[in-house]
Amino acid sequence: MGGMTSDHALPVARAERQALCDTLLELGPDAPTLCSPWRTRDLAAHLVVREGRPDLAVGTWLPLLSARTEHARARLADGDYPALVGQVRTGPPRWSPLRLARLDAIVNTSELIVHHEDVLRGDGAVGPRREVPDRTARAALKTVGATARLAFRRSPVGVRLVAPGAEPVTAGPTSPVVTVTGDPVELLLVGAGRLRVAAVELDGAPEDVEALRGAELGLS
Repeated sequence: MGGMTSDHALPVARAERQALCDTLLELGPDAPTLCSPWRTRDLAAHLVVREGRPDLAVGTWLPLLSARTEHARARLADGDYPALVGQVRTGPPRWSPLRLARLDAIVNTSELIVHHEDVLRGDGAVGPRREVPDRTARAALKTVGATARLAFRRSPVGVRLVAPGAEPVTAGPTSPVVTVTGDPVELLLVGAGRLRVAAVELDGAPEDVEALRGAELGLS
């Protein structure tokens, strides 16, 4: 299972977008996702609103506008599913600055990787469901390093993130520390608040490991 589109000429964000859309079509509109209670149709609609309606997308972060955002997302989710996935595949509108490859890479790479895993691991089982391309893993590791301080800002314990062959990344309090070891995408999922499905090893005092498991992690 997992996106089957493979075009190494595409930037990572665009390649991951195509792979995600392949997976969305493969699983259909009503498969579960980690963004419960959203189904696959809801997650696809979220991406379309996020990229195509910035006036509504701010409702994701501003509670006062959340009702308008949810209404727009729900209307899209109730529409034609293949067409909706087609909108995700096409990407941001032509007028959007996110059409620029550099901005697309900064804003969308980790978003698309994480949401792809949200779909693939929608049943809540731990561990990867696909073979992640090396360049996607490198992009994920780069994001882990760039966002760790923000992602773990609410952690009650420090973290030491270790990927094979890479320099460790530290974040959070200086003590106590839990070492989190795993492949780059798994570490990215931990920082995105998906520790429960991430295939990682946690090394630390039992009470510190439990504190990390219960922490509210993520960029938002």
